[in-house]
Amino acid sequence: MKLHGYFRSSASYRVRIALNLKALSHEHLSYHLRKGEQCAPAYLAINPQGLVPTLEDDAGTVLTQSLAIIEWLDETHPSPPLLPKDPLRRAKVRAFAMALACDTHPVQNLKVLARLRQLGLAEETVTEWAAWANREGLAACETLIANEPGPFCFGSTATIADLCLVPQLANARRFGVDVSAYPRLLRAEAASLAAALLPNPTPSGISLRTRPFIFSRVKGFSWAAR
Repeated sequence: MKLHGYFRSSASYRVRIALNLKALSHEHLSYHLRKGEQCAPAYLAINPQGLVPTLEDDAGTVLTQSLAIIEWLDETHPSPPLLPKDPLRRAKVRAFAMALACDTHPVQNLKVLARLRQLGLAEETVTEWAAWANREGLAACETLIANEPGPFCFGSTATIADLCLVPQLANARRFGVDVSAYPRLLRAEAASLAAALLPNPTPSGISLRTRPFIFSRVKGFSWAAR
């Protein structure tokens, strides 16, 4: 498989965690989003939205949108599962994931922030916008799982909710959000770190110093691609 992405893209990182968790070998093709490499004609021919991630399977079939990719991976490579078997629990996990992937991340992503700058907003205002979006989304998610026993977002194993949470916390830190206000979310993040679910490299703000990581399954990655 080939994963088209970027190390700082939280949407790409969700998929990289899923691939790592399921021990699926893949080639990583990096596009520097700040340089606009995702808008090159060759990439737009693969993903007309000009967004990352994009996944190509071994047959060359193209999939876009991180949540759709993750669910396809879960259906085609079901071990370990990323969604509960119980329909109600599955709906709750999906709702949490969507609260971050659909209602929080898009409001503070690179494309929106670039447009705010084009409209003449000061950099301080743009950063505060991104921080506000993160605070709103994380506060809601903290409440959503406040009564879940954990240690992950929904129980004793990682789900698609955790795959969305960890990258979003990294974004929040990058925009200066005090994430100590979300102790239940931090507990879930700590469980992912302790279980060595996260592949390197990580978006800025995530520390993996506590656990060694093997990167041999990801072919073609280079830090120079950043």
